[in-house]
Amino acid sequence: MRQSSSSTAPVAATAGYAERLGLPWWAWPAGLAVAGLLAAELWMGASGVRAWLPFVLLLPAAAATLWWLGRIRVTVQGGELRVDDARLPVRFVADAVPLDAAGRREVLGVGSDPLAFVVQRPWVGGAVQVVLDDPDDPTPFWVVSTRHPVELATALLAARDAA
Repeated sequence: MRQSSSSTAPVAATAGYAERLGLPWWAWPAGLAVAGLLAAELWMGASGVRAWLPFVLLLPAAAATLWWLGRIRVTVQGGELRVDDARLPVRFVADAVPLDAAGRREVLGVGSDPLAFVVQRPWVGGAVQVVLDDPDDPTPFWVVSTRHPVELATALLAARDAA
């Protein structure tokens, strides 16, 4: 996996593709409800600090965890595929294959490679397999979850062809 240096020249600010892999809306009330139930179990009618401390600690911790789970951003910008803090220059992209849920299961199951770079979110159905062409990198491909696999693959190939 290649990391870009901070000393690169500024690039155009137009993004070919941008997406945030946030949680589905129903995960927020479900996660907060579970934290509330756990806090109520710890409270169990006690008085004093034990009455409010579980709620003060567990509800914000649950909200922070839910936010953290949905923080990943996927962008194709400035000649790079960016997935969270990983960066891949598009000149090393040999192919980009859009995958549905069954294709993702195949690539991450029997077709997996232990050297592959994988950013997979179970609540996101699609993915893109980015096949690499870099003799200096042992990583054969990236698998990146996305809600719009065709658009991401198209943006990657267009950025590669433009570079």
